[in-house]
Amino acid sequence: MYILGINAYHGDSSACLLKDGKIINAIEEERIRRIKHWAGFPSEAIKFCLEDAGISIKDIDFITIGRNPSAHLGKKLLSSFRKFTNFKFIKDRLDNIKKVTSIKSELASALNVDESKIRAEIKHIEHHRSHLASAFFSSPFEEAAIISIDGFGDFSSAMFAIGKGNKIEVFDSVTYPHSLGIFYTAFTQFLGFPWYGDEYKVMGLAPYGEPKYVDRMEKIVRLLDNGKFELDESYFIHSTAGVAMTWNNGSPFIDRIYSDKLVKEFGKPRSKDEPFEQYHKDLAASVQYHCENVIFHMMNHLQKKTGLKNICIAGGVAQNSVANGKIKLMTDFENVYIPSAGYDAGTAVGSALWMYHNILGKDNREFIKSAYFGDQFTDDEIETVLKSNNVTYERFKSDEQTIAETAEMLANGFVIGWFQGRTEFGPRALGNRSVLVHPGRKDAKDLINSKIKRRESFRPFAPSILREYVPEYFEQDDDVFFMEKVFKIRPEKREGLPAVTHVDGTGRLQTVHKDISPKYYNLIDKFREKTGLPILLNTSFNENEPIVNHPKEAVDCFLRTEMDAIVLGNCIVKRSFIQD
Repeated sequence: MYILGINAYHGDSSACLLKDGKIINAIEEERIRRIKHWAGFPSEAIKFCLEDAGISIKDIDFITIGRNPSAHLGKKLLSSFRKFTNFKFIKDRLDNIKKVTSIKSELASALNVDESKIRAEIKHIEHHRSHLASAFFSSPFEEAAIISIDGFGDFSSAMFAIGKGNKIEVFDSVTYPHSLGIFYTAFTQFLGFPWYGDEYKVMGLAPYGEPKYVDRMEKIVRLLDNGKFELDESYFIHSTAGVAMTWNNGSPFIDRIYSDKLVKEFGKPRSKDEPFEQYHKDLAASVQYHCENVIFHMMNHLQKKTGLKNICIAGGVAQNSVANGKIKLMTDFENVYIPSAGYDAGTAVGSALWMYHNILGKDNREFIKSAYFGDQFTDDEIETVLKSNNVTYERFKSDEQTIAETAEMLANGFVIGWFQGRTEFGPRALGNRSVLVHPGRKDAKDLINSKIKRRESFRPFAPSILREYVPEYFEQDDDVFFMEKVFKIRPEKREGLPAVTHVDGTGRLQTVHKDISPKYYNLIDKFREKTGLPILLNTSFNENEPIVNHPKEAVDCFLRTEMDAIVLGNCIVKRSFIQD
């Protein structure tokens, strides 16, 4: 049985393919189209999934989408009538709903097949139920509490559930207009980060400030005795005037969310080109601090209600790795699972899993510890790309030789683009599409930003660490498969890891396991033999673009930046080859 899951007509469009309940591939549309957070119909992602599996659309039994236009329909209509003066808002909403409900015709057009030949049944799965399924049905737990938190989806912003075996039971939710994601996004915009998906920048800026304005944040997002929260709507415009959003075949855009009242209370919003004042840093710290308070308030209530020690988390707010790293410290949950794509791209996977387990009643669950579900290329294919671009390279005969050469370059301070295996599904490069650097280099952060990334100086770089060394270097010991948690680095280790230690002494780690990422594991281990450090600085292989997917994109990124070398499969290109 094949189920094609998609996230369509929304930011981070994506597709995945399940075969008898097992994920066999998944990719985001942005990786192929090369537009960040691409919103629209994921036609290229769908084509990849089918071609990679060697099947056609005629072989698909069900097509699921992580949106259900009929969910809370009455509330949606009432909300739209409240904004009846904003005709563009209403038209955009209706157009979006029409597209969501015409998937089969869109698919037929994209694949150039007759619509009558597509036998698959279309299933619309409510947005947050898709999030819940993406987390629980991928987890190792037979039973767990589940929570999904984000901006909005199908008129909900958070959902609470219990998962047991092959079933998820939803028992509560937070509904429109109250949203923790809206709160965080509004202040993201206010702080001068205007683009869709910029919330992580506030999280990176927060440690440079002090949470001086938490009392004011508590007025904006009020905690309720039932474990939920409510917004003071007067600080936002989404529930009265609506918010202009663009989700149609390109880069997504969300217009201003905060109201004039927020400006009156917090002052002039920072423009994206203004320097950061201490006030901006303190404001970011306050937003992050209260966001964590709200998250832990919900989780503690969930834990007491369910009595369970396992929790699965999804939704856009689940990408808040700082909060994720504190869950076991601030709640009574003992085990935490967060999928590699907790945000909306993951609803493609979640909708398919909900269909397979909750609707069809199948029980063939698989613990997902890997994010390597995207495109892959052989050494011969890589070599063809290098030759066609007239790039001088050296091809090694074995992984061992490639690893030895790469580890030597890293030990000598090289900045290296590392391109291996399948593209990761999710926002993090996890050792297959990564830029790697010696974590002991004091100048590494400035070096990467000047040579490649050209991003804000306050944003940290992350450590990939061999799993067995985690307790030696971090104050918490846990599996962190997808770089989804931030832990404190032990004080005595921070001086030796200046490149990956944030200003507050933390690191957003990835634990590298030999059975999951053997080549990456062996590279770090060889680097450890040479330097004594079982850690590499790992950042995404890109330059203000989606993470590279194809070898041609890796070569292009190398040629227009100042990386010292790239390693594609067993082919190595050094800067000295180009200069010679």
